[in-house]
Amino acid sequence: MRKTFMGVRLKRLREERGLTQVALARALELSPSYLNQLEQNQRPLSVPVLLKLNAVFGVDVQLFSENDEARLIADLQEAFRENAGSEAVSLAEIRELAAGMPGVARTLLALARHQQEAQEREAAWAARLGLDRSEQPLATRMPFEEVRDFFYAQHNHIDELDRLAERLADAWLLRPGDMADGLEARLQRAHGVSVRRGSRALAQDAGDAQRVFDPATRTLSLSPHLTPGQQSFQMATQLAFLEAGEAIEALAAAAGLSSDEACRLARIGLANYFAGALILPYGRFLERAEQLRYDIELLGRAFGVEFETTCHRLSTLQRPDARGIPFFFVRVDRAGNISKRQSATDFHFSRIGGTCPLWNVYEAFAQPERVLTQLAAMPDGRAYLWIARSVARGYGGYGAPSKRFAVGLGCDLQHAERLVYSKGLNLRDADSYTPIGTGCKVCPREACPQRAFPAIGSASVVDENRSRFAPYPLR
Repeated sequence: MRKTFMGVRLKRLREERGLTQVALARALELSPSYLNQLEQNQRPLSVPVLLKLNAVFGVDVQLFSENDEARLIADLQEAFRENAGSEAVSLAEIRELAAGMPGVARTLLALARHQQEAQEREAAWAARLGLDRSEQPLATRMPFEEVRDFFYAQHNHIDELDRLAERLADAWLLRPGDMADGLEARLQRAHGVSVRRGSRALAQDAGDAQRVFDPATRTLSLSPHLTPGQQSFQMATQLAFLEAGEAIEALAAAAGLSSDEACRLARIGLANYFAGALILPYGRFLERAEQLRYDIELLGRAFGVEFETTCHRLSTLQRPDARGIPFFFVRVDRAGNISKRQSATDFHFSRIGGTCPLWNVYEAFAQPERVLTQLAAMPDGRAYLWIARSVARGYGGYGAPSKRFAVGLGCDLQHAERLVYSKGLNLRDADSYTPIGTGCKVCPREACPQRAFPAIGSASVVDENRSRFAPYPLR
């Protein structure tokens, strides 16, 4: 048996029984000094002592189980990560808390759970009442949520960066679809930066990193796993910091973000936006998109970029004097986690409780690499055309894990006829639209066959003879 120190639990047991240290020592046939050492964690709790506790007091030995401690440690780690303050809590401190004061640990977990539930209820009511979440106190939002809301408020279009990137693409004579050489030459000539494409050392030392810049040697190393289009994007991102650094800093500073972490994420997001605008210049990209009726695969092939990059750029085409279709863009994983969501419109993405399982973006996982279309209606009566496809990234050999996401691009039905994806669809048959929602916690569709639980604030009454939401699913 591994040495197990359970002094606080033993002391708590004694206090619950109303015993003095001497009285408990006598009952367990131990010396008072030995019991004191046990309670002070100077001696480990042994199996014979555990058996005596069970025999004398009927105490379940699971009270001193290390399995319970391991579960507490995992739950505490998750809670402290989600509620991180100015000071990080180390694993050693968490272990000490779980082992020595499990009651306090469970109380902290309950408080964290109540806080999360309260925030979800607040967000759900805000969604139901049509309130702007960005007006809520910043303390309830994480840094990435602040940055996401910043781009949402800009309708996913940063005109200053977009125009600057387009001017530079023209000035540098960059050729859409074949930009890598031009970008590498610009880095070398203007900034003295040497580019190492396909760096094996980067693949071994930097984990999943796609780009690493060493300011001391002025070297930019790119992962060997990148396609030519991805290499261009990474070089363009580095140029964003070098060529548009002042503009990016000014935009991030003016965003009104609440923390240094949020500002750092905003700068990265703005640099990525500049990179996309540089390799996919606004005017040429929009003109080609209109010519191809927004065929994503043909458009990506014309500019040498991947499906996801093309979708993301399409969601930014909102220049006041030359607007494209106002798209909304989303990327999800199999578990329903939304890792990217951008909108050029006021389309409301769920912020709590997952998204709708009837949405075709999830069906894309079952049909890899195939483009799926869907006519979908929201509870407010508005209808949309959705395009979805899975995308995968796998850099390892046999048996190595890979990343797989589903990418969705949607627009209001009034724009659907401009898209090649409307071919063969009856846009005027409202009965054929799939009824979807923003997530069960805020969706008012009571009769939905996929509803997982009632909406927050629902007026429906649970009937024990007709219950649809069993707390313990037996079927």
